[in-house]
Amino acid sequence: MAKPQLTSLLKIQKLEGYIWGSMRRTAFILGSGLLSFVAFWNSVTWHLQRFWGASGYFWQAQWERLLTTFEGKEWILFFIGAIQVPCLFFWSFNGLLLVVDTTGKPNFISRYRIQVGKNEPVDPVKLRQSIRTVLFNQCMVSFPMVVFLYPFLKWWGDPCRRELPTFHWFLLELAIFTLIEEVLFYYSHRLLHHPTFYKKIHKKHHEWTAPIGVISLYAHPIEHVVSNMLPAIVGPLVMGSHLSSITMWFSLALIITTISHCGYHLPFLPSPEFHDYHHLKFNQCYGVLGVLDHLHGTDIMFKQTKAYERHVLLLGFTPLSESIPDSPKRMQ
Repeated sequence: MAKPQLTSLLKIQKLEGYIWGSMRRTAFILGSGLLSFVAFWNSVTWHLQRFWGASGYFWQAQWERLLTTFEGKEWILFFIGAIQVPCLFFWSFNGLLLVVDTTGKPNFISRYRIQVGKNEPVDPVKLRQSIRTVLFNQCMVSFPMVVFLYPFLKWWGDPCRRELPTFHWFLLELAIFTLIEEVLFYYSHRLLHHPTFYKKIHKKHHEWTAPIGVISLYAHPIEHVVSNMLPAIVGPLVMGSHLSSITMWFSLALIITTISHCGYHLPFLPSPEFHDYHHLKFNQCYGVLGVLDHLHGTDIMFKQTKAYERHVLLLGFTPLSESIPDSPKRMQ
């Protein structure tokens, strides 16, 4: 009787030793990985912080010079930073893309088209109509909303205050802005796909099953308020952000949504495959980051396609439509 008990005891001790050893190895790997990540992150942010600060005071001096120039008229400075600068980035980027959309040239860009055979070239009548709608949304919807935003920001925390935010604070703001946008855009976007709202409001945006950059703001005015403007505005309002943060965030948001709609999977830029697939299939991929789509299962079909395999950062110059082509039997 003692021998079986001794054998069992040895087995238990061996199992405990194995589990404890596995835990130590796991802790070592995770700890080493965490330390490496923290060291890398600190190195990156240190270099970026130096760039941001430009040896300490360059950007602060330029900002103070602007404040002196617009003293007593800070609202003009706010509108330049919150409206004109982001719009300049939007139309500059889209101007370049429109050259490719309308001419198919240069070939070194058009060869990265996601939906091959679509918009080659783009329908000029449809394009003019879309540009008119985009301009209407910017002038008659976006501008009044930003005007309305200013007094709230002024009350919450002056956006034109003298001290610029630190680089690390801006990174925190950027993370919060992105998360807020993901939540608000995902749920408002899914709501607009409800039959009650889709036909009267959201269908306008989906007239483009193969999107191009400029139609990122081609939408019914109600949709432009609910799904385009509010997800971008709420973050800076909650954080009481500085104008510098607002300008960079609005500009970045417009560039990212343009890339998501541009129709080209270009090297070294974020992949637009996710949202392009949404325009193709309508009932998948509602979000920006894809986090909520994963949680709600609204990307299941997408994950079974070649488009999902292509949904990566392209680090070479061979188009992914060539290296990971669609099935010859059926479109994914």
